[in-house]
Amino acid sequence: MIIDTHIHAYTDSLAERVIAKLTATADCPCYTDGTIKGARELLEKCGIDYGVLLPIATKPTQQTTINNWAKEVYSGNIISFGTVHPFSEDALDELDRIKALGLKGIKLHNDYQGVFIFDEHCHRIYKRCEELGLPIVFHMGYDPVSPMVHRAMPYDLIELSERYPKAKFIGAHMGGNYAWEHVLRYAAGLPNVYFDTAFVAKDIDRKLFSEIVKKHGVEKVLFASDLPWSDPHDEIELVASLDISDADKEKIFWKNAAELLEIG
Repeated sequence: MIIDTHIHAYTDSLAERVIAKLTATADCPCYTDGTIKGARELLEKCGIDYGVLLPIATKPTQQTTINNWAKEVYSGNIISFGTVHPFSEDALDELDRIKALGLKGIKLHNDYQGVFIFDEHCHRIYKRCEELGLPIVFHMGYDPVSPMVHRAMPYDLIELSERYPKAKFIGAHMGGNYAWEHVLRYAAGLPNVYFDTAFVAKDIDRKLFSEIVKKHGVEKVLFASDLPWSDPHDEIELVASLDISDADKEKIFWKNAAELLEIG
């Protein structure tokens, strides 16, 4: 069993345009056509049982439409999160609706949404997610859309973990894309924070990766690829290369996600 806790896809009408724009911005290959159909096919090809779709509202006006679509495609091997925009006046009501729709959590991308992780507009969202039991996934560290300004960094997770002890935070990209030394020093070991392995296989030092997993604990590491921006085979090989027991690898590959997201 494998659960990929971090994948992306777009509506059929937008996929071609979005993929072209993001591919140019990131200067990286894309492994699907950006559609849900393409995501389903690549998951199956890689032997991945479920992919967790993480949509992003880049404007306050998008959140309702995006969440309706996320609910619509939530079937078969696709499990959906929702999203809200921190500057939306209706963000809290939308969180209630996300919970009612049965979506498994929310995705925030501070660089795409133009807000720092510690901004006061965000704290009302964290509080309501804590109350609703909705996990929050953050893009952490570097992103090519904002190469000089990093709005969510590993040490920011310390305050969130302490301020919202019952919340569940997921730091994508092993807690901070290209900031993994800071992850090891500041964020590894935080009690209510998970890290996912999305888009790290080609760049993270294997020794450093192992040290982060050891310090943080295998129970709080989630397998993820960042499909379509990474070939999931790379992240599968990364986790498989860890010098840990097969039972602990199973936790990373699917058991931790199944427990966190109540997938059974």
